Amino acid sequence: MRFHSLPGSKRHPESEDEYAIVLDRYNTVLDELFTGLEVFVVTMDWSCTPTGPAGWPTPRQELHPDGAHWWTESDQDDPDPEFHTHTRLYADRRPWRHGCVDDLLRAVADESIVEVFITDPELRRIHHPYDGGADVILTTPTERDSLRARHAGWLSNHPAGL
Repeated sequence: MRFHSLPGSKRHPESEDEYAIVLDRYNTVLDELFTGLEVFVVTMDWSCTPTGPAGWPTPRQELHPDGAHWWTESDQDDPDPEFHTHTRLYADRRPWRHGCVDDLLRAVADESIVEVFITDPELRRIHHPYDGGADVILTTPTERDSLRARHAGWLSNHPAGL
C-alpha cells in the first residue's frame, strides 16, 4: 500500500513545517510496524563495476555509516559491458526507536538519497520511503487493511492508489 507524505499528494517539502509532517507520517507508520522490535535499515548505491565507486553522487555513506555491505545484485543482460550495473545493498541491524532514521528519511524526502528501506529481520514487513510517500508491504490483507483504515487521509485519491 502507498501513503503520501504530504497533504494534497505534494511531493517535496518546502518548509520546516512540511518536513515535520513528512517525518511524523513516516515515523507514525514505522512505529506501528516496528516498536519493540529490531529492524534492518538498508540503503543502496550502484556502479558500472562490482566494486567501483558509486555511479551517482550520494550521501549514503555519511547518512548510513554503520551499513555493512550485504548484497550485490548485478545486471549484466546487455551484451555491452558499458551498460552493466551492479546495485549494492548495505544494512545494519538496530532496535527500532522513533526518529532513529530521521536523517535518512529527510534525505529521501529531498531525493538526495533513494532506495532506502526498513524491515523486520525476517523481511515480512517492509517500509520503503520515497520522495512523496512510502510503500508499505505487510504480512496479511487484514494487517494492510487495518493500517490503511487508520491513515486513510494519507492515501492517494487516484483510483490505482498511486
